[in-house]
Amino acid sequence: MHKVLAMDLLLSSLSISQPQLLWNWRSSGGFAMSANIPKKKKQVWIWTENKQVMTTAVERGWNTFVFPKNRQDIAHEWSSTALIWPLFIEEGGVFDHEQKRVAAFAEISSPQQLEHFQQMDELADNVIVNLLDWQVIPAENIVAAFQGSQKTVFAVSTSTTEAQVFLEALEHGLGGVIMKVEDVGAILELKDYFDKRLEAGSLLNLTKARITNIQVTGMGDRVCVDLCSLMKPGEGLLVGSFARGLFLVHSECLESNYISSRPFRVNAGPVHTYVAVPGGKTSYLSELKTGKEVVVVDQSGMQRTAIVGRVKIETRQLILVEAKVESESHTSYSILLQNAETVALVPSPRGEGRERTAIPVTSLKVGDEILLRVQGGARHTGIEIEEFILEK
Repeated sequence: MHKVLAMDLLLSSLSISQPQLLWNWRSSGGFAMSANIPKKKKQVWIWTENKQVMTTAVERGWNTFVFPKNRQDIAHEWSSTALIWPLFIEEGGVFDHEQKRVAAFAEISSPQQLEHFQQMDELADNVIVNLLDWQVIPAENIVAAFQGSQKTVFAVSTSTTEAQVFLEALEHGLGGVIMKVEDVGAILELKDYFDKRLEAGSLLNLTKARITNIQVTGMGDRVCVDLCSLMKPGEGLLVGSFARGLFLVHSECLESNYISSRPFRVNAGPVHTYVAVPGGKTSYLSELKTGKEVVVVDQSGMQRTAIVGRVKIETRQLILVEAKVESESHTSYSILLQNAETVALVPSPRGEGRERTAIPVTSLKVGDEILLRVQGGARHTGIEIEEFILEK
């Protein structure tokens, strides 16, 4: 057994029914709810009488609105200030300007009502369900009831949290939600939620870098990030001492002779280190806590979002790793990591380590090729900004 991990083990042993406006969210890509679930287009309709909500939606490129039939005056007024496509709600459904039925509508407060609604409205392509007694389990029941159906099923939500439950329940979720809100903040929150979800399944550009220096240093407070999701070989977190270059640090999902596999964990580095989080932002490892989100990336650059379940900070011996990109001879990227066999970097699939998914830091050699995420260096509260910055 190697000395570094053996010493750690030894030490461990010692010690919806009122006037409404609906907004239709459209995307050519949609978003994936998990790595194993195919992408699905999710629609969002918004229920409000607030003109600011309408304006906020239009400014973000959404132009489908539904009005109650007796409020055609609102539809006319808003149509004079914005290019919108109006639909109108009447008893039992939503209709277009030619009186063609667009969706069925029902209020559900019991399993019997849900079953009856399924049977009586088999011809409707779109179904709107208002769950009067809102709870998570009934939300899952609706998803289960319509699973496999060709209908697009919408549920009424009064907050982004409720909307998220409907969109993610039983992994597949419903086809859409109707946000019953009167404040712009809820629209912005929902847009932020979709922006984060849209990142899942998209590719990040990772760059091949060559190791130029490896040096064992002193002690430091390092952070283990335990996620609420399992990671597979080739996946890890993007972390680095400087935001301009983040190293892809592998998870502890691989089997080891020294310790049991922990496919939910990344031993990510000291507390000062940057880590990639959704929205193209970074966070310090010291800022992570239960419930926050991070970006999980694999060897090809495919990214997804994961929730932090726990963070462990312990004092351990560190090792400095420095690397350079071939086209940037004057720029060096660095990271500090725990000096242990279970901590590894992800090699470039085109490099000398292309047959491996991970290189333990204890086995790294000068000249090894690993993967970096190269990006802008200047950050303010984790957001990339344009300004002069000198870090070393």
